[in-house]
Parts: sequence; structure tokens; C-alpha cells
Amino acid sequence: MKRKWFGLVMLGFGTFLLVAGLLATVWAPGVVKKTPLDVNQVTHLDGTVRKLDPATSEFPSEPVPVKVESITKTDSNASDGDNASWVQTTCVVMDIDNAPNCVEGDDPRLVDASTDVFATDRVSGLAVNDTDHLPADAQAHDGLMNKWPFDSEKKTYPMWDGTAGHAVDAVYDRTETLAGIECYVYEVTISDEPIEIAEGIDGTYDNEIEVWVEPKTGAIQQQTQDQQRYLDDGTQVLDLKIGFTEEQIQQFADDARTNIRMLDTITLWVPVVGFAGGALCVLAGLALLLTARRRRGDDVAIKPAMARVAT
Repeated sequence: MKRKWFGLVMLGFGTFLLVAGLLATVWAPGVVKKTPLDVNQVTHLDGTVRKLDPATSEFPSEPVPVKVESITKTDSNASDGDNASWVQTTCVVMDIDNAPNCVEGDDPRLVDASTDVFATDRVSGLAVNDTDHLPADAQAHDGLMNKWPFDSEKKTYPMWDGTAGHAVDAVYDRTETLAGIECYVYEVTISDEPIEIAEGIDGTYDNEIEVWVEPKTGAIQQQTQDQQRYLDDGTQVLDLKIGFTEEQIQQFADDARTNIRMLDTITLWVPVVGFAGGALCVLAGLALLLTARRRRGDDVAIKPAMARVAT
């Protein structure tokens, strides 16, 4: 009797593991491979800048330190199961005289300040221009916004460039390890792009961008820019070279390791344990039930034989 009940327990537990493995294979990836709706991320960059002085019309020969703070938040009220709505504020400040992360518009240390509202597909990372997720006056966007898709590939992706005002090609260039994280590195080259330097003032824009992406999660681990802006007469007004700070790179690497472990546990190890362990438990349970039935049959056959000997 004990063998029978133990066999039933093993059979039930094995069935449970098989179902868990099936769910982790078919259903779980569509749930966990989605951008969360509670993001509140602060990203810090540093580098150097040269900026035309509007008061003297002089362009400095030597760069000064610059720091950038970008705050990206999801708007849970405007988001849903498929799309995430975002608000992103960015401030670029000359890092002199103990400058704060952002300054007032009339402060000469201010290089640029902007606010962007956009929406993205929670799986692909591509921009979504849907009025259900954006205010009526929001600028239309296209391409990848603030992350790459889950399970990124070694190919060219469209990436939004706010200065150009449209998506540009981010071309896969190489695989490289950054702070212990294997990344796909994508390159963007922008040359002589017509832009508005300031209100009513036209010019052109060049930029060399490299983006390091952890491919499993699509999270950006590092992004560098080497950009220049010119007036139409060729006068240079900006030379900006920036990238994530060392502390920021390390933080993103730590986050990536945590997220990779979570994804591997749900999408890899649960199916492996579920299918392998479930199959072994089911086989063991069936074997116990069969041996329990055979033993019961042997007992029934032995008892009549013993009765005949007694007579």
C-alpha cells in the first residue's frame, strides 16, 4: 500500500513539474520579456564640451568638463499591457564652479536642457505614436528609444536621434565585454544633418555614436557621442564628447547581471528542471504503481496455494 501511495505522489509531482516546464517555455517569456511599468531611472554621463559664446561670438580652443543628467520615468497611467509611456528630461551642464546637475536657462554653464514625451512597445522597444498613450501635442517618434529589444540581434536597427528629429541606422559592429557584461556594440554615423541650431537659426549636425547593448535584456550599458554643430556659414557652435560615467557603467552592469539571472531562472532552468525532473518523477511513479500491482497479484496467487497445502 505504501508503494502505491508513494507512486501516486511521484506521479502527481512529476505532472506538476512537466506543467511548470511547459508554462515556463510557452507562457512565461511573453510575461517576463517586457519592459516594466515602474521605471524611474537616473543616468549620468560626463565628458568635455566647447560651446560658442553668444556674447563674444568666440569658440574656445580648449574644452571644459561637462556633465549630463537624464531622468527617465514611465507614466503608469498612460501605459498598458503592450505599451509604455515615458517622460524623459535631460540637462547638459558645464561642470565648473561646483555646478549642480541642472541650472537655470540664463546660466552660461547651461549647454542644453530638454524634455521628451514618448511611448514604446514593451517588447520591441520601438516607438509607438498612439494618442491613447501620448498627449495630443506630443512629437512623433520612430525607431528604438531608450532600449534595444529583448534577444537583440547582430543587425542594423533604427534608433531615434532627438537632435536630427528622426531615426538613424544603428549598425552592429562588434561584440565586446564591458564591466564583465558581454555586449553588442552598434555604431551610428550622422553627417551634415540639417537642424535648427536655435530658434530661427539653421545649421548642420555631425555625430559619431556607439551604443553597448546587453543582448538578452536589450539594456543599454554604455553610450558615447562625439558631436559637432555648425552654422550654415561653417562656424562651429558646439563640440561635445560624452559617455556614461564609470559609476553608471558599473551600476548598469550590476543591474544586467541581476536581470539575466532572473530571465535564465524562468526561461531556462525552470523548463530544464520541469521537463527532466518531471519525466523522471512520472517514470518512477509509474514503476512504483506497476510493481505495487504485480506484488498484490503475487500475494493473491500465493494465498490459495497455501490453503490447499493446509488441507
